[in-house]
Amino acid sequence: MTKEEWYNALAIRHGTDLQQKFSSASVALCGLGGLGSNVAVSLARAGVGTLRLIDFDKVDISNLHRQQYTVSQLGMYKTEAMRQTISAISPYCNVMTHTVRLTENNLSLLSDCEIICECFDNAVCKAMLVNGISEHYPEKYIVSASGMSGLHSSNAILTKKLGKRLYICGDGTSDVNTDGTLFAPRVMLCAAHQANAVLRIIAGKFEV
Repeated sequence: MTKEEWYNALAIRHGTDLQQKFSSASVALCGLGGLGSNVAVSLARAGVGTLRLIDFDKVDISNLHRQQYTVSQLGMYKTEAMRQTISAISPYCNVMTHTVRLTENNLSLLSDCEIICECFDNAVCKAMLVNGISEHYPEKYIVSASGMSGLHSSNAILTKKLGKRLYICGDGTSDVNTDGTLFAPRVMLCAAHQANAVLRIIAGKFEV
């Protein structure tokens, strides 16, 4: 399959103008766990041109019940495992990886991405990223997540727009410390909201 064949197949589905927007877009995935790995797969399938993957962790057996990894990838850095997965899904996607912990000191890694997906599982890291991007890169869009634990109703997962360039996906209340665990369906629902928000932003649809 050539790059042209791949692009044309997507353009037939999405329309040439919209697919050109997807193909030209650059999105950063900050965290490649239950949220980030699922968002990455969805964006790759849509034909987003450039994905910047950032995570410092390795694939562990405890990840397999909700994250887009396989037994064969156990022990691999998540950045490399997800690069491998995306290559099998969307071979012409430009995947850039950074196997580092994202902090206030290296937010410049995100400087050339139009849209930032916050996919951390730690509240302090979430706040650091959202506040840091808002302060240093106010022109960028941030798609964040809060609340997807337990077996609560699927209908509680929503996308909300806070301000001009910040979107929050999730139920906003559930907490793994209270609910005890995370289940693949609700995590994937939240990730799907994030991926859909990203595609809508790229398409120029900014309302919720």
